[in-house]
Amino acid sequence: MKILVCVKQVLDADGPVRIDASGKWIEEAPAARFRMNRFDEFALEEALRIREGFPGTRIDALSAGPARAAQTVRRALEMGADDGIHLFLDDERYRMPFEIASLIGAYASDRHYDLILAGVMAEDDMQGQVGPMVAEILEYPWATAVMSQKLHKTGDGPDASGTIYVERELEGGLREAFELTLPALLTIQSGINRPRYPALSHVLRARSQALITIPASRPGETDPVSFPAPRERIQSLEEPAPMKTGVILSGNPSEKAEKLRQILQERAFL
Repeated sequence: MKILVCVKQVLDADGPVRIDASGKWIEEAPAARFRMNRFDEFALEEALRIREGFPGTRIDALSAGPARAAQTVRRALEMGADDGIHLFLDDERYRMPFEIASLIGAYASDRHYDLILAGVMAEDDMQGQVGPMVAEILEYPWATAVMSQKLHKTGDGPDASGTIYVERELEGGLREAFELTLPALLTIQSGINRPRYPALSHVLRARSQALITIPASRPGETDPVSFPAPRERIQSLEEPAPMKTGVILSGNPSEKAEKLRQILQERAFL
């Protein structure tokens, strides 16, 4: 059985973030730190648990990004993935979900994955679109915001068959249940499991293991994966408006009470 886990490198939210000169994306501070998207950690952990129930399962971890994204692929190897794939992008420009989904779909199209897992969304743009788009490109059945799964599989290789029962999260604490025919794609909701801490043996292996690096080509070129024609672009980014500051009332208690009464009356609270 083969599982592909899609992981994304995101900017650590604890670091400084500011909009760049173009007004269309963020500018990275010199000391900016990057890490694996936390939602993808749950997807990888779920793949590891499936492997424990189905010995012999192979797990590939894939990330599309610039050179620094290789760190996130190695992090996936440290957590227990068998192989790491880096779809190398030659600049830091933000890619829209359809572009990334097309690259992943092109890579996975002839590799016969039984299951593709991804986090429910990315922490930076929170769009949650890449997973469903990959499923549509590959014509896989799919479910989002999965809170539990149970896999039933027979055989191996391209002719293998099986189903996966999933429950996905709805509003108000409700759940929706599906049974999907393999191959399938799931986006995993946080809280489905507790991602494990990397074992020392996996950390040591990840330091020396070679990654599979595939350059993403421009449209019309003949590399294994190519960008599609863009369908959407970011027009502008704006920082949130600063919050209004409080008002300090001056005077003696009677004067303060009168000023407060006037403010409440002006705002229709009285």
